[in-house]
Amino acid sequence: MRRLWYQAGDGRIVGDVTTTIRPPSRTAPAPSLGAPGLFTLLLGAALPLVDFFVVNVALPSVGRDLGAGESLLELVVAGYGLAYAVLLVLGGRLGDLFGRRRLFLAGLVAFGATSLLCGTAPGAWSLVGARVAQGAAAALLLPQVLATLHSSTTGARRARALSLYGATTGLAFVSGQVLGGLLVAADVAGLGWRAAFLVNVPVVLLVLPLALRTVPETRAAAPAPLDVRGTVLLALALVSLLLPLTEGRAAHWPLWTWAALAAFPVLAAAFWRTERRTERRGGTPLVPPSLLRLVPLRRGLALVLPLSGGFGGFILVIAVALQQGLELGPVASGAALAPMALAFFAASLAGPRLVARWGTRVVPAGALLQAAGLALLLWPVLRSWPDLSPWTLAPGMTVAGLGQGLQLPVLFRVVLAEVPPERAGVGSGVLVTTQQAALALGVATLGSLFLSLAASGPLDEALATTLLVQLALTLLTALAALRLPRGTG
Repeated sequence: MRRLWYQAGDGRIVGDVTTTIRPPSRTAPAPSLGAPGLFTLLLGAALPLVDFFVVNVALPSVGRDLGAGESLLELVVAGYGLAYAVLLVLGGRLGDLFGRRRLFLAGLVAFGATSLLCGTAPGAWSLVGARVAQGAAAALLLPQVLATLHSSTTGARRARALSLYGATTGLAFVSGQVLGGLLVAADVAGLGWRAAFLVNVPVVLLVLPLALRTVPETRAAAPAPLDVRGTVLLALALVSLLLPLTEGRAAHWPLWTWAALAAFPVLAAAFWRTERRTERRGGTPLVPPSLLRLVPLRRGLALVLPLSGGFGGFILVIAVALQQGLELGPVASGAALAPMALAFFAASLAGPRLVARWGTRVVPAGALLQAAGLALLLWPVLRSWPDLSPWTLAPGMTVAGLGQGLQLPVLFRVVLAEVPPERAGVGSGVLVTTQQAALALGVATLGSLFLSLAASGPLDEALATTLLVQLALTLLTALAALRLPRGTG
């Protein structure tokens, strides 16, 4: 027998309990993720991330083949991004409820099936519908990756896993442009743009048996029911923001786009009030406000937003500038981004060692490096346009990639540092939703700025102005990063 004292949150001893000491139970140990399982999860995570960008270089071919105009082609991109962003938090909650490995497998199967539908679409509208379904499948799949990493690793192994996830994210975004260009240019079996979607099917067939053998099952210890009202309100709020921003320019900003943007703050406020009310009454909201009271999560998300938004806008702007301004093909323009991808990967791998020594000061240092890279890109644009080549841009791409690689993986660790394992799905869903929404916002804002300036003036001046705007935002991010907690969990 043993007498145990227990305390209130303020340190006061409020009671004691007598208990019988029994031999340790023979319950199964907490699931542990090995190297094969980590590889499998990262390969699965790369699929929806690559697909966000792989379609960009295929759009001209899609338009010619299916007779689609600019507005409809924008829906091919926006349909995927919207369904993906809107359903990510719900996907994380479903993983908490039913098991993250199970939902990862279900998401893989759905992603493969919808990729097949995209690749065999007979018309533009059927392609849009298949892309929406593909985005929903991606939202089911991706949150399970971060949630599994968070709940089945600890300490240095978790730091390494999250760094590799961050490296995978950066590589996937850049390689999407390269892979799309290669597949369209190769015209594999005469498939043209369809190969950009059909290539997902054999990858899914490879990952499925690996996942069955190597990925451990994890779930919340006390699963909560779904928050239907919160889910609907969050979906409406995100659609009211992202749909007009992604479709507005191509549609010449009709009245509905302004009405939707005006509805966004109202819907966002209604969602937040609903979540607070649900939590106060003892329920489990879709996004618990108490989770957002975690300082590392809140401050980390505030930096993920401009970093991911700038990254998404930069990829679009550079791709258009290289292909239209310098008249490089999709393969050559994608190759110009290769130094950024390689540098991002190298910095991501070095991140855990640097963080162990310097803590989160690595993030503002990375932001300053990124700013230096943008300045190195801006210099030849101002001095040598249009006599530029991928080699001329390589120094700036490399330095910017190093800076981004020192920021994003560390921010993933910061955001999830204090999230309890039973809320890993919710925390991962919130993180990935923020990242995805930021990508869409970056494409809409920086992309619209660049395209508007290019339509009314020289393209090199439009590119220089856009790079200056991103440079200023990056410097502000460096200042904001100084407020991050020193530890990363």
